Amino acid sequence: MEAEANSGSLEDSWAFIQRPGEGCRTVPLAGHVGFDSLPDQLVNKSVSQGFCFNILCVGETGLGKSTLMDTLFNTKFEGEPATHTQPGVQLRSNTYDLQESNVGLKLTIVSTVGFGDQINKEDSYKPIVEFIDAQFEAYLQEELKIRRVLHTYHDSRIHACLYFIAPTGHSLKSLDLVTMKKLDSKVNIIPIIAKSDAISKSELTKFKIKITSELVSNGVQIYQFPTDDESVAEINGTMNAHLPFAVIGSTEELKIGNKMMKARQYPWGTVQVENEAHCDFVKLREMLIRVNMEDLREQTHSRHYELYRRCKLEEMGFKDTDPDSKPFSLQETYEAKRNEFLGELQKKEEEMRQMFVQRVKEKEAELKEAEKELHEKFDRLKKLHQDEKKKLEDKKKSLDDEVNAFKQRKTAAELLQSQGSQAGGSQTLKRDKEKKNNPWLCTE
Repeated sequence: MEAEANSGSLEDSWAFIQRPGEGCRTVPLAGHVGFDSLPDQLVNKSVSQGFCFNILCVGETGLGKSTLMDTLFNTKFEGEPATHTQPGVQLRSNTYDLQESNVGLKLTIVSTVGFGDQINKEDSYKPIVEFIDAQFEAYLQEELKIRRVLHTYHDSRIHACLYFIAPTGHSLKSLDLVTMKKLDSKVNIIPIIAKSDAISKSELTKFKIKITSELVSNGVQIYQFPTDDESVAEINGTMNAHLPFAVIGSTEELKIGNKMMKARQYPWGTVQVENEAHCDFVKLREMLIRVNMEDLREQTHSRHYELYRRCKLEEMGFKDTDPDSKPFSLQETYEAKRNEFLGELQKKEEEMRQMFVQRVKEKEAELKEAEKELHEKFDRLKKLHQDEKKKLEDKKKSLDDEVNAFKQRKTAAELLQSQGSQAGGSQTLKRDKEKKNNPWLCTE
């Protein structure tokens, strides 16, 4: 029977391969093979490569973000204290290499410097959203490379966002609600009440209920510790009911009884950081680091990054199915996008050509109109010149006539004058002659 089952044609084999939805047979092993060591191989490989974890601390200046980080990882991280004079929100990222037993952790802590310090807090969330998207974009660009080196790539995507809530005891600020609403689809939000020793226990209980109610009514999705794994379902289910965690941070160690413990000393008493009756610091450390760190990393990749990747690729025109809901290969998507791009390019080229022709026609019309105006102006000037020339010729003619008339009058006058002078001379001679003939005319 087994020989008959194994002796199939090539077509039947391909048909079997092309039906991935069908179940596989379960067959027993006759002896030890060795693939049960795969988990050990995976653990050894992971330990040798090391792990990375990135935490984003969001909250107003002075809520003890740096102190809580120092307390969580039981070390002193370098960092300058932030002031309240920042003109805008700035994100400061610091990466540290930590070693515990034989496990290495590359920890990145991102703090929001100046968050909530401005008078106008309307856009305070934007630098945070842009930073998270920038880390997603960097990882996506690395994935899309032809030669990828994801095994050595430093993953800077935010795995957990600790949102620090001021211990007002009343309700969430509008800034907190708006910021968490903008971030809940991009990062795993774990809300915590900072400096919870500033309010009483009864006020703290009411404050937690009020925060949870406001988050639900405003549709803010915070990170829920997973309950699908039986090994951690009970503790995670219990801890989900304690959110948001009320925490206290302190790097100062005091002697309490016979032990040195992290605590805060007040005139009225001592608050122990790791005492669950005083605060939820131990619960936060258990859930964030010891139980759910890998789930936070997985949720970041499989949920938040996949959402960003899908939206980004859809914007680029890539699809999983065609309009008929049939599978769409990457090559078909590329060809469709290329044809669409070429069509748009040709359309733009045609539009530019038509625009060029239209502009040429408009320019020709403008030049013809200008030429027409020049011709009209030339004709006007020519006519004006002719009129002026005619006027000058008429004036010249009239002046010539006047000159001729003047010459004629002058000639006549000279003639009369010469005639008059001749007549006067003959009359004088006559008188002289008469005087000689008649001497008596002289005595008269």
